[in-house]
Formats: sequence, C-alpha cells, structure tokens
Amino acid sequence: METAIFIVCAAIVLAGALGVVLVRNPVHAALSLVGTLFGMAVLFLNLEAHFLAAVQIIVYAGAIVVLFLFVIMLLGVDRLEDLSVEPIAGQRVLAAVVGLGTFGLAAAVLATSDIGLPTQPALTGPITDQYSNLRQIADVLFTDYVYAFEATAALLTISVVGAVVMSRRMARDDQARQSAQDD
Repeated sequence: METAIFIVCAAIVLAGALGVVLVRNPVHAALSLVGTLFGMAVLFLNLEAHFLAAVQIIVYAGAIVVLFLFVIMLLGVDRLEDLSVEPIAGQRVLAAVVGLGTFGLAAAVLATSDIGLPTQPALTGPITDQYSNLRQIADVLFTDYVYAFEATAALLTISVVGAVVMSRRMARDDQARQSAQDD
C-alpha cells in the first residue's frame, strides 16, 4: 500500500512541478505549486513525518502560495508580455549553459561517489516517549519560542496589510490620473 501511495503522490508532485515550470499563466503555475505541495505533504505522511506534513500544508500551501497569488494579482496578470524580447542579451543561452553545467556536475558527483544503500539499519528511531514528536515540537515552539513565533506572525500580517494598502493607494492614484486625462 505504501508503494502505491508513493507512486501516485510522486506522479502528482512531478505533474505539479512541470506545471509550475511549463504553464504560461502565473495563476495556474501557483495552483500547480499547491498541487505539488499537497503531494509532498502526503509523501511526508507516508514517511510518518506528521509535523513536516502539517508544516507543508499550513505554511507553504496555506500562507506562502497565498502570498504568491497576492503578489501576482498585485502586479497584474492581465498584461501580456512579449516573450521574444530578451531584457538581457544572451540570458537564455547563459541559463542553458549554467543548467547543463549544474546537471553535469551533479551527475559527475553521483557517478564518482561511493554513496549507496546503507548496509546497517539506521541508529535513529521514532520517539517513544509519552508524547509524539509533533507534541514535543509544539511544546517547545509554544513555550520557549513563543515570542519569536508571535513576532513572525505579526510581521507576516503587517506585510499583507501593507501590501493591500499600497495596492489600493496605487489603484486610487490610477483612477485619479484617468479622470484627469478624461477632463
């Protein structure tokens, strides 16, 4: 059963990742990213890493992708850009060379290294205390690091509110310019 779950979720992750890279519409690319993140969360659940699965959904799919979508909408996706014009001359060729070089370097490292399957069982195991690992992380997060956690939440909230205020101000200025041109 675990193998079937892995195969299905790996296919979802790969399809979502390809969608992020290949889709032209940025909103559709962000939605493909959500699919990728949910597939990764299920893979984490398959590995019994419940905290990582929760973080994957709550933080990445819930917060970060929403911020991506907000920025995409703020920048305006209704304007079409001419993709045949390169802002920096030769950037596509340079990107291809760097990408192929990175792939070649990674392949060379893997080919020359002696990394293989482990011959001994892992020395680590699940936490067998009275609490699960998720409960232990939550206890530390909400006791020792509660101020840092709250400060991060406040900063994210303030940044979203600031972006909304700035976008409304820019829209109001655009409307004022438009009405001045009409007069």
